[in-house]
Amino acid sequence: MAILEDVYQDLFSYIIDEKAIETVFQPIISLQTGQIYGYEALTRGPSNTVLYNPENLFDYALKNGKLWELENICRANALKRAYELQAEGKLFLNVNPNIMNDPKFKQGFTKEFLSLFQMDSDSIVFEITEREAINNLKDFINTIDHYKKQYYQIAIDDVGSGYSGLNIITDVRPHYIKLDMKLTRNINKDRTKQLLVRSLCEFANYSQIHIIAEGIETMEELQTLIDIGVHFGQGYYIQKPNSMLFPVRSELISIIKKDNNRKNSIISNRITDTSIEHIATPLHMISSDMPISKVSKLMDSNDSLPGFCIKENNKLIGVITRNKLHLKFSGPYGFSLYNKKPISAIMSRQFMKVDAGTAIDVVAKIAMKRDPLHLYDFITITKDEYYFGIVTVKDLLEKSMQLEIDYAKHLNPLSELPGNIIIEQQLQKCIEDNNELIVLYLDIDNFKPYNDVYGFEKGDKVITDLAKILENICPPNGFIGHIGGDDFILITDVARS
Repeated sequence: MAILEDVYQDLFSYIIDEKAIETVFQPIISLQTGQIYGYEALTRGPSNTVLYNPENLFDYALKNGKLWELENICRANALKRAYELQAEGKLFLNVNPNIMNDPKFKQGFTKEFLSLFQMDSDSIVFEITEREAINNLKDFINTIDHYKKQYYQIAIDDVGSGYSGLNIITDVRPHYIKLDMKLTRNINKDRTKQLLVRSLCEFANYSQIHIIAEGIETMEELQTLIDIGVHFGQGYYIQKPNSMLFPVRSELISIIKKDNNRKNSIISNRITDTSIEHIATPLHMISSDMPISKVSKLMDSNDSLPGFCIKENNKLIGVITRNKLHLKFSGPYGFSLYNKKPISAIMSRQFMKVDAGTAIDVVAKIAMKRDPLHLYDFITITKDEYYFGIVTVKDLLEKSMQLEIDYAKHLNPLSELPGNIIIEQQLQKCIEDNNELIVLYLDIDNFKPYNDVYGFEKGDKVITDLAKILENICPPNGFIGHIGGDDFILITDVARS
């Protein structure tokens, strides 16, 4: 045992002294667009050693009072590699709350690295596993408060792994919930898991929290998670962790887009097929090398400008909002720090981009699920892969509200289900989409004699009760319409029926 311990000690000392760790990245993608949202940085020890596995590595560091030294090296290397690889989007970093108790712990060391690598704190998400809350709730809460005060974002990892459950989520109000891979595994075959994840999604949407499903390993799991409404996903089916960054494979993006189109082609609360391009407005694109001082003057000269879209070689590569520009300049050293730098130094490379043909209600749903820090950023519109214009959240919400009012005019006044005009539109769209569907025409046998005997009031009660029953049994992406009287129609996808 002593010899084995010496091997561990010598190997760990070598890792610390030589910084002999490798950072690999696994992409986290949108399950609505297939675009990369960010990366989780993962640590590996020297290959073919007992400390290659990160769990063994960090357990040894914790038991031997070396957690801070290891955490420092891992975090610095993750930020350095993300900078070198020009990783776009959020960077998810795992953190153990126990480092707060280490006497060598240095507050603010992450900000030093961020400054060195020209990164913003709002691009960093610290992942803290919920099982740490059971081990030491006080340290868990203190760690989250520590990072939140510095404007970092928080993800609770391994939710659903059998530890603290929803109590921790309601206490700490994280920005992200990462579902444990046990929930993801074979979710396409497990109705209980589907109901649980659907409930979590509803809670998250209400609380403005994003759900990330970990451990996606099959196309069927991915499609089920899309149907349920999970926001983001990662796993071997999407891409394995790698020391280099690779784009999401095109066939996977096609699967995600196709499944979302199928999901949205039949949906009971669909308002309209009016596309987002009808409310898009042109916004002048500026070059990525334009000095920030000049951009600021342009912004100040027109109070109605929400920001700018930024191009490089005529390709849209980023955006800068009015709020972000003013935030950078508002500090005591903001002007001197950024005045002469190009706008590319502070622009956001991660922004919401949708195709011009996307329906307004679909865009509204995606927009309202964004990171709270960017909830009111304008939305960029592309057409045939080229920049088309922007839509502000104000315009989007106003148009959505008007469409909802128009939609309500065509609901059946008794059941409040879509009436004949909407039913006809839905059927026409189904025919145009050429999807394989099931269409059911339903009516109540002997309903007229029932009305004659018991009266119209009780007859209406039967109609409204039946409408509620149909809504409850309808598949998640099905459509129910009330033709009139006791006649109803139900449309659903064969693949999900």
